[in-house]
Amino acid sequence: MALSDLWSGLMASSPVELAGVITGIACVWLAARNSIWNFPTALVSCALYVIVFWEARLYSDMALQGVFIALAFYGWYQWLYGGPQAQELPITRATALQWTWLSAVAVAYAVGVGYALSAYTDAAIPYWDSSTTAISLVAQVLLTRKKIENWILWLVVDVAYIGLYWHRELYLTAGLYAVYLVLATYGYLEWRRLLRANLQPQAA
Repeated sequence: MALSDLWSGLMASSPVELAGVITGIACVWLAARNSIWNFPTALVSCALYVIVFWEARLYSDMALQGVFIALAFYGWYQWLYGGPQAQELPITRATALQWTWLSAVAVAYAVGVGYALSAYTDAAIPYWDSSTTAISLVAQVLLTRKKIENWILWLVVDVAYIGLYWHRELYLTAGLYAVYLVLATYGYLEWRRLLRANLQPQAA
């Protein structure tokens, strides 16, 4: 693609997509900083992207925003009161059991929704769309429970999303996910530091 074509695509980006990009970056930055304010920011960003993905015919990703909105309310409560004695939820690691059932749900979603999108809608890239959605759901569930592995999954899915959105000519959103890739790396390193700091008093 010529630079002039890329620039034209960026200039043609809708104000809704631009607002979604700005609030999306703010949301992930706040989550990486372990700030509870990532959740209200996520509510705004997800609502904006419902519109963006509807217009791009990425229906699985559009539906995902609705789930993210529900998970934002859930995560907001869990971060405040999900810890011992209804205290603030600490950063921990996911258990083998949690990985097992989350992986099973993700595979079932990716295959089932991918087939449904392929057979009954005009979805642009049904199985790619459903697979990235499935991984995102697992990552978001882990984030709501402050499991550090959520950042590893975000790293994987961000790479896939960059290609997906570039293909659909959502250049601003592809750029957003490139920024997310950097923020996910930062988030993992920051949460690992906080996790180690929390474990030191217990070890002592």
